[in-house]
Amino acid sequence: MASPKIFVFGSLNGQLQAAFAKLTPLHKKNNFSLAIVAGNFFSDAQDDDEVEALLAGRIEVPVPTYFTVGTTALPARVVEKIEKDEEIAPNVHYLGKRSVTKTSEGVRIVTLGGLLDDTIVAGQSKEQYLPYHTVGDAKSLVGANKADVLLTTIWPSDIWMNSAKAKELGITSATGPSSTSIAELCGRIKPRYHFAMSPTDICFEREPFFPDSTDGQEEAQGISLTRFISLAPFANPAKAKAMFAFTLNREAILTPPAGSTLTPFAKSENTGKKRSAEDAGFSRFATDHQRHDRRRRHRERSPPPGPDRCFFCLSNPNFLAHMVFSVGNEAFAATAKGPLTSAETFKEQGLDFPAHLIVTPIAHSPTLSPATMSGDDAVKAFAEMNKYREVLQGMIASKSNKKLGAVTWEISRARNIHVHWQILPVPADMVSKGLVEAGFRVLAEDLKLPAFESNAEEFTTADQVDNADYFRLWIWAEDDVNDKVVGQTLVMKLSDDAYFDLQYPRKVMAKLLGLEERLRWQDVVQTEAEETADVEALKVAFKAWDFTQ
Repeated sequence: MASPKIFVFGSLNGQLQAAFAKLTPLHKKNNFSLAIVAGNFFSDAQDDDEVEALLAGRIEVPVPTYFTVGTTALPARVVEKIEKDEEIAPNVHYLGKRSVTKTSEGVRIVTLGGLLDDTIVAGQSKEQYLPYHTVGDAKSLVGANKADVLLTTIWPSDIWMNSAKAKELGITSATGPSSTSIAELCGRIKPRYHFAMSPTDICFEREPFFPDSTDGQEEAQGISLTRFISLAPFANPAKAKAMFAFTLNREAILTPPAGSTLTPFAKSENTGKKRSAEDAGFSRFATDHQRHDRRRRHRERSPPPGPDRCFFCLSNPNFLAHMVFSVGNEAFAATAKGPLTSAETFKEQGLDFPAHLIVTPIAHSPTLSPATMSGDDAVKAFAEMNKYREVLQGMIASKSNKKLGAVTWEISRARNIHVHWQILPVPADMVSKGLVEAGFRVLAEDLKLPAFESNAEEFTTADQVDNADYFRLWIWAEDDVNDKVVGQTLVMKLSDDAYFDLQYPRKVMAKLLGLEERLRWQDVVQTEAEETADVEALKVAFKAWDFTQ
């Protein structure tokens, strides 16, 4: 069977004649398998003559067209037709308010129409035509397990999180109604496409997203990628996009497309437990190692992605090259996605860019170790990464007249995908007063992490540690008063199966810098234009220190 071609409208709001007149020539050219209306098919002030024309078959609907209830009730004459199990009109099909439908073209559509009625605390709605649904309605659809298309009236909560497009459009929780139960439904059934009604005259095509964990069967079949699209109403005065067409491709997706993210939803699809910020989003330069460090019990771990699919590898075709500001022979330096610090954080001290930095070896390796890197590549990579660390520390100190020092950390675990270091500026007096060290020690104790080894003997590659898994921390500043360097290196050795909170270093730094509101990196993701501007400002500051030039 050929892949279905699908056409989608935003809300028609009763403009039936004009909408289908628009679709007819498009269908003749593209031969669509079906059409979907995402939003209001009819309107509150529906023209009775247009309803009559539809019911009498005088409006040509060129392709099977499916719809659900939106924010307005269906006209009484339409409801009467549906209740009598009669055809509304040729090629016009009501999906019901809550349904799972497999069309004759083989497209599986899961539908939940209407607004959320939160006054009903249990159970499902009894009728199928009023524009309201319950939490129970959403939960009942979870058993659908999968869908080609999820069609809802309101948005899933948090769909705007970790989305540069949402930020560009100014989309927040205040933009329109949203629902955590729909977020859970979308997360559980993982539709290929999720269409929802636009609350205003805007079109929001979110970046594609995928779940933060899969089971063995899913891994064999590829990534479950969801595209969320909320089209503007048909013929809207803002002229925002109101129509969309696509071919439903069911081939396995092995590599996320450029710009895709991890699921934005705040709850896990499988457990319902709230996930940490590190687990909840995705980026090649997002903080820490995210989900890859999570222990996976009761099954064999799938092979890690190779360089062509690794988000820290320059050879990945989807690599975010605009975030890189220096490339050496063995390592490169880039800015972090969703930086903890902003361009305003240390502006008074002389830094007009976030300066949350990533240093990464070019070689694809989970650790800096000869066991995972050929020949002396590990030693060379460490040497150049350490050189980057030292010159970046120097740049930060110089630009701030020694008011700022720096903290660098490395999480080295054999199960990592691609090892990297993160660097953040910190007030120099916090270093000299021991506040940075105290912050890391206190939270480590609270999280019941292993104890630090103070003034740990310097080592280069991971094979020089008794246990190759470790957390390493460099705390550094220049004491301007006494004209000396202060700080130290701390190492926390980790057993192979030990739990380690990957958000731990960012939590400490957020607390020390008073930036708790920026803890979740996906909450502070920037547009590509903003990221590019920060990199250009950083290149200017780093020019005198860049040893690769």
